[in-house]
Amino acid sequence: MKLPFAEPYKIKSVESISRSTRSERTEWIRSAHYNIFQLKSHQVFIDLLTDSGTGAMSDRQWAAIMTGDESYAGSRSFDELHSTVQELTGFPYLLPTHQGRAAENVLFSVLVKEGDHIPGNAHFDTTKGHIEFRKAHAVDCTVDEAYDPVNPYPFKGNIDTDKLKKELKKHHEKIPFILITATCNTAGGQPVSMKNIREVKKLADQYNKLLVMDAARFAENAWFIKTREKEYANRPIREILLEMCSFFDAMTMSAKKDGIVNIGGMIALKDKELYKKASTFNILFEGYLTYGGLAGRDLAALAQGLRESSDFDYLESRMQQVTWLGTAMKDAGIPLIEPFGGHALFIDALRFYPEVPREQFPAQTLVIELYLEGGIRSVEIGTLMADRDPVTRENRYPKLELVRLALPRRVYTQNHLAYVAAAVRNIKAGSSRIKTGYRIVNEAPILRHFTVELEPVGS
Repeated sequence: MKLPFAEPYKIKSVESISRSTRSERTEWIRSAHYNIFQLKSHQVFIDLLTDSGTGAMSDRQWAAIMTGDESYAGSRSFDELHSTVQELTGFPYLLPTHQGRAAENVLFSVLVKEGDHIPGNAHFDTTKGHIEFRKAHAVDCTVDEAYDPVNPYPFKGNIDTDKLKKELKKHHEKIPFILITATCNTAGGQPVSMKNIREVKKLADQYNKLLVMDAARFAENAWFIKTREKEYANRPIREILLEMCSFFDAMTMSAKKDGIVNIGGMIALKDKELYKKASTFNILFEGYLTYGGLAGRDLAALAQGLRESSDFDYLESRMQQVTWLGTAMKDAGIPLIEPFGGHALFIDALRFYPEVPREQFPAQTLVIELYLEGGIRSVEIGTLMADRDPVTRENRYPKLELVRLALPRRVYTQNHLAYVAAAVRNIKAGSSRIKTGYRIVNEAPILRHFTVELEPVGS
């Protein structure tokens, strides 16, 4: 008999979490104006809001915390991180930042100006925010398969090269770089193939454009390449990572994902002149070049975390968790984005709540119901997050209206996941009674989903 899969780690420390009653949760979400971001952590039982900075660090990472060098300049911990990044990616220049959106802010301050067009694969919310804040345009060139929830296409994060060619021909003078997010969060945590990266690089070179990677989950993307592209089946993860990165001119990273740390980010570059230009903004926004808004202990923990996240056994265990939860929900008839992504499960809210009008935010409606049912915090990736058109100020309705259940790294057990699956099943059983959603009471002019205030329609 084949032995069942088991996680390649054991638990050394635990953190208490608290159950609550439905009546308590009803009052808490009302007080939070039906915005899941405004809940207190003690009001949440299982937190699947994000996989960003919520993972469990290893014993070796905690040991690195104790040996971190807190020198303002020339820190030994920076040297450790720098050498690790070079080993895993091949990039010779490194700028640490305090998180991923800070890395975008620094690099985009050099590269993006008003009127620019930034083609890419389904830009994430903060990426689009940084682009539009600079009065530039994020242009989605994702393959059409990404917007068919049940299409089994294995690389739904890919860029459609025909769409990209049209954009390059039409706006080549306004395009400073092409962006690939690997894996692509907004498309459902979907991977980008090595073949596609290679093809996009050819186009970038043809038009003399930089190719930039959002590398927050690049190790997970390498795992998908290994398991879904036949020619890479026998290649080690780190070898695949090096080949992936070889096609890019620069990368930004929220290290709170595949760095498995609670805070941190970075920019890695190949060109010395671009490094020099970005360095000015890094000092202005983040701090000195060898700490970039982080303590030395954070740099040391990140170096160790990058080594651990690029380990095949770790990646396999993470994907097994996602697959187990996805299979449990699919077997119960829950409409999901398929194939399952790397860091999360994505519920298709348009199929889950077909009678809730899009202007009443069906995905956010499901987010709230999931919290009320089980104290589970998830997040809407749909119309709320898509924000308003910066010119017309009308709501933008994306092709997909999703609820993301993001799994923190090395945090929850299979029993926790079984609880989540049961809660979603319970909501599905009563989904036909939900015909109305929520309306906006108050919102910010950009990235509104973080602070938006809502109320139930009909209240």
